[in-house]
Amino acid sequence: MIIVGVDTGGTFTDFIYKDEKGWNVYKLLSTPHNPAEAVLKGLEIITKGETANITHGSTVATNAILEKKGANTALITNKGFEDIIEIGRQNRKELYNLKYRKTSPLVHKDSRYGVKGRVNYLGEILEDIDLDEIDNVIKKIEISDIESVAVCLLFSFKNNEHEKIIGEKLKKSGFFYSLSHEVLSEFREYERLSTTVINAYVSPKMARYISFLIENIGNSKLRIMQSNGGSISAETAMKESVRTILSGPAGGAVGAYELGKISGFNKLITFDMGGTSTDVALIDDKLPLTMESEISDFPIKTPMIDIHTVGAGGGSIAYFDVGGSLRVGPESAGADPGPICYGKGEKITVTDANLFLGRLIPEKFLGGNMKLHYEKLNKYFKEMAKVGGLTEVELAEGILSVANTNMERAIRVISVERGYNPSEFTLFSFGGAGGMHAAFLAKLLNIPNVLIPKHPGILSAIGMLLADVIKDYSQTVMIQQKDFKKSKFENLFKNVEKRAIQDLINEGIEKENIILERYLDMRYKGQSYEIMVPFKDNFIELFHQYHEKLYGYANRDKAVEAVNIRIRARGILPKPEFKKAENLTDKIDNKAIYGEKKVIFNEKEYNTKIYERDYLKPGNKFDGPAIIVEYSSTIVVPPESYVKIDAFENILIEV
Repeated sequence: MIIVGVDTGGTFTDFIYKDEKGWNVYKLLSTPHNPAEAVLKGLEIITKGETANITHGSTVATNAILEKKGANTALITNKGFEDIIEIGRQNRKELYNLKYRKTSPLVHKDSRYGVKGRVNYLGEILEDIDLDEIDNVIKKIEISDIESVAVCLLFSFKNNEHEKIIGEKLKKSGFFYSLSHEVLSEFREYERLSTTVINAYVSPKMARYISFLIENIGNSKLRIMQSNGGSISAETAMKESVRTILSGPAGGAVGAYELGKISGFNKLITFDMGGTSTDVALIDDKLPLTMESEISDFPIKTPMIDIHTVGAGGGSIAYFDVGGSLRVGPESAGADPGPICYGKGEKITVTDANLFLGRLIPEKFLGGNMKLHYEKLNKYFKEMAKVGGLTEVELAEGILSVANTNMERAIRVISVERGYNPSEFTLFSFGGAGGMHAAFLAKLLNIPNVLIPKHPGILSAIGMLLADVIKDYSQTVMIQQKDFKKSKFENLFKNVEKRAIQDLINEGIEKENIILERYLDMRYKGQSYEIMVPFKDNFIELFHQYHEKLYGYANRDKAVEAVNIRIRARGILPKPEFKKAENLTDKIDNKAIYGEKKVIFNEKEYNTKIYERDYLKPGNKFDGPAIIVEYSSTIVVPPESYVKIDAFENILIEV
């Protein structure tokens, strides 16, 4: 059976696959009007109708929220709490903006319904729901244009009886529906409500997308990448679509973590630069998880790999603002019309600037399968340079400098601003455009080494094949330190673990391949936010240590409390193997040297060698400036840099 990983991006859709000939890669332009078209076209070329195991990272749920194109959604909650979704928290995003307005909620005021019934904080029913009232609410929803319903009742994480009754009635009426105790069994009403609403908002669109793929892939099996770094079945993804919001970037982080680990690098700053955006993450011996995420100002409280995104990619458009300053992004040319050099675009992008300076090799782009139109650039660079009072070379280098600064700022957010020194890490670069900027970013941040894996342009797709099946579970428990008993925690964990094991078996995982990880969300008594700590014998001391690392102090005399228990259930899947070369050689094969050309760095022309990565061997070494070409990416090595190929065929650049 053919194994396929596929990642849909804003500009390209990437594939990695294994057939009888071994591992291969493939890229084609995305189809923004219907992302499934590019996926199915690529699968048709790769599989030729044969059965495949497919793991897919999708942007469908993300785009549904960003573009406000999800399902028309209604909300059923307790009477008097209909406006929580609009009130939210008192945090103000732009403190000094007198005209600031919150983002409009995903559920219109007229589609929010309050019903009788109340459960207290202990899970005790104070007032039963009125079944006739529920029927009347559903009748109102039926005569509207509502497609999906979110149900979020107070303290349903303690007692879900009322939500289940409403869910059964919605099921009979044929609605998509999301129940908060199933989506997020935790306290904090606003975050739980928001997460449930987002799931209800994106699930119908995701279900249609996945169903369309399933109908067109024959007997092939489909899995979907999650934001938490694991995959789930297509059926689960249709019901729990909120867990797929960052599935593509998560695949890249997993790929970087796994490949970095086998290559001997445990401290990584990942740099994933694609066509429309750049994603960065900091890996310090483990994948960074966060429980507090936002998309388009809406909180999502499901576990996600902690990834920071900025609107800077190869397709980011350059322009002069009203003050005459040169800006780059966040608007992108995308796949259609794309950069000018793709043939249809009319606005200068980062990719155009790289080509103008000689840093892209037109005849080697995508292995020679896609033409770049250098001849179209002169007219547009001349016009824009004149507007800015610059030479064309100054404009091109300025565009790259501004783009690099935007990405440098993103890396500082996840490193310097969190107490990490970038110079202690290795910059792990991937994405189709990452190799052209990585060495320059490393220099700006005093990062000594850049690691670029084989096939960097499709690493997110590779990461999807390296991911296990992962399902996360949580439950609010609120236990004070004086009541900490190992037996109490054991019983709580075991109740959740039974469900976790059964869910993974339903996902097709053998019981012996299931690993369960236990965590606690802990805080000092009186604090408002928690730290996730592994549940071990010394979990209290671990909490103090984690707190000290994050905030610079620990108060071991102050009582702590456990707020939530968490289970991370991991189903181990077969994974691609990466062989280490036995013999290293200094000698560079003549086939590896494609040629030489003049490339501009710092407004000077340098004679620059062009290398073909496919012919570079482990142990090869050479100095910059250099351009390294391969099918999925181009790597730019600036002057005063040094390159070596390691035993796993990674490129290491010493800056």
